[in-house]
Amino acid sequence: MAAMEDFELFDDDNSQLNISFPEEVQRAIGEVLPRNDPFDRSDFNAVDYINSLFPTEQSLSSIDDVVNSIRLKIKQLDDEIRVVVRGQTNVSQDGQQALKESQEAIQQLFSKIKDIKEKSEKSEQMVKEITRDIKQLDHAKRHLTISITTLNHLHMLVGGVDTLQSLIHQRQYGEIAYLLQGIMIVLDHFNKYLEIPQIRQLADKVHSIRGELAQQITADFEKAFAPSANKNVIGNKQLAEACKVVTTLDPKVKQNLLKWFVNLQLTEYKHLFHENQDIAWLDKIERRYAWLKRHLVGFEANYGSIFPPEWEVSERIAVVFCEITKDGLSLMMSRRVQDIDVNLLLSAIQHTLRFESLLVARFSGVTFSENNQNNQMPKTTLPAPVVESTNPFEEPENESTNPFEEDMKEEEVITEPQTAQNDDKIPAKSPFNGIISRCFEPHLNIYIEFQDRNLADLIEQFVHDFKQQGLPRSDMEGGSVVVPSCADLFLFYKKSMVQCSQLSTARPMLELTATFQKYLKEYAIKLLQNNLPNSLATLTSTSGIIQNFQSFLKEGEVLKFTLEEQYRICCILTTAEYCLETTQQLEDKLKEKIDPNLSAKVNLSAEQDIFHNVITNSIQLLVQDLEAACEPALTAMGKIQWQSVNTVGDQSSYVSAITTHIKQTLPVIRANLAPSRKYFTQFCIKFANSFIPKFINHLFKCKPISTVGAEQLLLDTHSLKTVLLDLPSVGSQITRKAPASYTKIVVKGMTKAEMILKVVMAPHYPSQSFIENYIKLLPESDIVEFQKILEMKGVKKAEQNVLMESFRATPLGAPGLVNLNPLNSPSPEHGSSNIKKLEKLLKRTREGFNPNV
Repeated sequence: MAAMEDFELFDDDNSQLNISFPEEVQRAIGEVLPRNDPFDRSDFNAVDYINSLFPTEQSLSSIDDVVNSIRLKIKQLDDEIRVVVRGQTNVSQDGQQALKESQEAIQQLFSKIKDIKEKSEKSEQMVKEITRDIKQLDHAKRHLTISITTLNHLHMLVGGVDTLQSLIHQRQYGEIAYLLQGIMIVLDHFNKYLEIPQIRQLADKVHSIRGELAQQITADFEKAFAPSANKNVIGNKQLAEACKVVTTLDPKVKQNLLKWFVNLQLTEYKHLFHENQDIAWLDKIERRYAWLKRHLVGFEANYGSIFPPEWEVSERIAVVFCEITKDGLSLMMSRRVQDIDVNLLLSAIQHTLRFESLLVARFSGVTFSENNQNNQMPKTTLPAPVVESTNPFEEPENESTNPFEEDMKEEEVITEPQTAQNDDKIPAKSPFNGIISRCFEPHLNIYIEFQDRNLADLIEQFVHDFKQQGLPRSDMEGGSVVVPSCADLFLFYKKSMVQCSQLSTARPMLELTATFQKYLKEYAIKLLQNNLPNSLATLTSTSGIIQNFQSFLKEGEVLKFTLEEQYRICCILTTAEYCLETTQQLEDKLKEKIDPNLSAKVNLSAEQDIFHNVITNSIQLLVQDLEAACEPALTAMGKIQWQSVNTVGDQSSYVSAITTHIKQTLPVIRANLAPSRKYFTQFCIKFANSFIPKFINHLFKCKPISTVGAEQLLLDTHSLKTVLLDLPSVGSQITRKAPASYTKIVVKGMTKAEMILKVVMAPHYPSQSFIENYIKLLPESDIVEFQKILEMKGVKKAEQNVLMESFRATPLGAPGLVNLNPLNSPSPEHGSSNIKKLEKLLKRTREGFNPNV
């Protein structure tokens, strides 16, 4: 009924009921009772409905039939409404009766629930009365149990204290240990009763006894290990039981006892290896470690049974020994820096690293966690044991050609294979790593300087060997080879890097990186750049190389390399490529080895640029060599009297000469650059970028040109274009498709040359038509090229001025629009259509037909 509040009811005089529903109600009704009757629409309009029934005057003739059908429909609706109204009346009466019955049922249910609640409350009260006495008995039992337990504990505490006092005087430490442990457990139960005076007195007595025990046991140890004492202390059972008592005392008692005992054990070491003793210097450092080995063996045999295993007394002695040794060595090296040479330093470090590896294998390092303030965990990584050798860079067998292609174990570089111990059982990280060897880090500059001198000698040796031996000759037929010295250099780098990482991964590693950079530059300049034939590179700084090829060309030098010189250039190129790639791998390895905080400072990009410049120089030299071979032919092209050519024949002699030079040179270069295919492609691209503009410039020098001469030049240009497109595969038994980038350059450049000749062949009158054709064929040209083409056509000066004035009036000839790129060409679609026309023209020319252009 509430939903009917939004309905608007209007009851007129004709008893017609007009009901208006909200829009959402209309949609809901439409979903439940979909109907297409126009009377059911909410926006029903009587006028529109009548107009739809009678759209024309002629349709009014059927008005009686329409009225009758509407009356019939009204009658049907009245009958339906009457049935619905009567049914609603019956439904209302049935609903009232059902509601009344439901109310009665609810009242009956409420009375039953109330009755059940009253009965449950009575039952709960009865249960409480029944169990009241039982609860009281439970509380009494619990309190009685607690009282009995407390009395028993008190009895045990009183009796235990008395017994403990008597056992102390008898030094029966075995019984004291168990009894004291039980007393401490019992005393914990009385912590909440300490405000009771008697309990407080017992607790104070227990603490006093513990203090007395600490003093007595300490005195017993001092007496037993005194120099004048009887040596029967070996295996002393009483001291072993005393150690069990110490475990139950204050932890400081154990710490102080162990500190005293460890210092006592190392007293002899401090005297023997005092800084004033000759045996304490680096040249006898192995004696220090031998002393500890002997002492630990003797300690384990004589006193190992006294101390509990969990005390790790041997490890504690080793730790303090390492600290004393590190401090002593640091002090002596700071005072005798001038006495340290690299062999002495490396020998001391190798002995130290080997000793540290033994400590790692022997001890777990658990004692470091007890006092982190005095024993900080070293940050160095686990070094491998090192063998003593006069040459720390001894080359291992079966070394890879590229030392950075795959990870290798550090032991393979400067250590012997492990046979006496299982490496898998050695932890990946131990506090003993670097515990002594860190003292050598401030003096590793000696090692870096030594490596610097070694690398300087190595580079000089490489230069001398290159001059004396040259390049390997056995591989000339199978392509160029990498200069062997570069592999030796990077192998030396790898060994030095691995060894330095074992010594330190901090600042010394960064200094070694700077040394690597220095000699990478030296190698690039002395071994590669300076050995290029007729080298045209000049070194302007230590960070880069600048080519100076243009100046040499201006001086008129003609470079023509022999096969041996071409081979040398290709070898230097492939070597520079190898160095470029390996330098990147070296940088990655250095960043991996060095401390993460210094990783960002490792950057070998400048050295990679130097090797890249060597590659560029080598390619440019090869390009110049081929250009120099083609230069006489291009010069001969400009000397031909093209206005006197009467017939079009085969390709001209200069084209044959250029083709011959290309066919002689390209197979050799391709074979030499077989290991570096991408740089052969770069060579082809650079040659095309250089040769095609030069060819166009020589083309402009051919003037004047007759129509037949232009046709011959067009034929020659097409022949050259074919040769250039096939340049990467010239002389090869395997035909490969030229790279798309190279093909695009050749097509673009040579198409422009062909379009220039097409313009030369076209008549220059009428001028407007000629200029329009010129702009169509050479849409990116300029006024300078326009004038050159007019000179090629042999146009008189006066006519040239008129044509140039007309050309300047076009957007292409406007001032400032000078095209500096000689390889500009028309759009691909236009170029494609011109190529097809050119091929037809060449076909006709070969058949003896002279087109009338």
